[in-house]
Amino acid sequence: MELGMIGLGRMGGNMAQRLVAGGHRVVTFDRDPDAVTASHGFGGEGASSLGDVVSRLAAPRALWIMVPAGQPTEDTIDTMAQLLSPGDAILDGGNANYKDSMRRADKLAGQGIDFIDVGTSGGIWGLTEGYSLMVGGDETAVTRLEPIFHTLAPAPDKGYSRVGPSGAGHFTKMVHNGVEYGLMQAYAEGFELMAAKEEFALDLPAIAETWRYGSVVRSWLLDLAADALKEDPSLESLDSYVDDSGEGRWTVDESIELAVPIPVITLSLQTRFRSRQSNPFGGRLLAALRNQFGGHAVRKSD
Repeated sequence: MELGMIGLGRMGGNMAQRLVAGGHRVVTFDRDPDAVTASHGFGGEGASSLGDVVSRLAAPRALWIMVPAGQPTEDTIDTMAQLLSPGDAILDGGNANYKDSMRRADKLAGQGIDFIDVGTSGGIWGLTEGYSLMVGGDETAVTRLEPIFHTLAPAPDKGYSRVGPSGAGHFTKMVHNGVEYGLMQAYAEGFELMAAKEEFALDLPAIAETWRYGSVVRSWLLDLAADALKEDPSLESLDSYVDDSGEGRWTVDESIELAVPIPVITLSLQTRFRSRQSNPFGGRLLAALRNQFGGHAVRKSD
């Protein structure tokens, strides 16, 4: 099968490379011409513009976009919609808000263009391990494009499913990322507690390795934690600053909208916010209140 790959960042480039290795013809485009040139190294056919990508593909066309969520995705889809024909398909593998994906699907349907939202997980390891694909969109269109999904997934029968209509793919990926926040936070807290038990002098890298086999808490995230601890057991080379992609926020927003409690995910997001603050005002106010009502000692800032 042939398709266009728009956006050759690390993940998009790896996906294009996996598709080429799987026997697909991939026409590549990125705003960075060096990224397009680099794609020639794994067999991608570089294009000079979105119009050039479309002109190189036979109908019905499939164009996969991997660009940042928000306005970049909006602009790319708007431009492509002017170039495509009825029966063509746009696949968005980025972390778009599912409500935007539903709106885009409705708009493109009016032009006879299929919009497929593909929640994609796998990160930098997807090139070799395959990607988990949560696909939303018209069932007939998704079925036509399955050779692409089967190649990107870890195996043709593993790691891929059509999860529902338009928007469902990105909704599922949003929840997936919220769950990821909670899992990561649980590992972080558990290992911090063990590090604090100084009298035992616990070997954290060895414990992580032990947990990887036979334990009910084994996972790929634990594998990555074990690798990180092996490289730097005390993690002294890192600052306690944790960013967020935005999907955790969307997950919490959705829980409020649906009145579904997700306290673990919500708290893990809030903890990320706190990690970015140095000497936060709320903490200083807590200290001031204890001093005011009980005369408790406070530490003065320098």
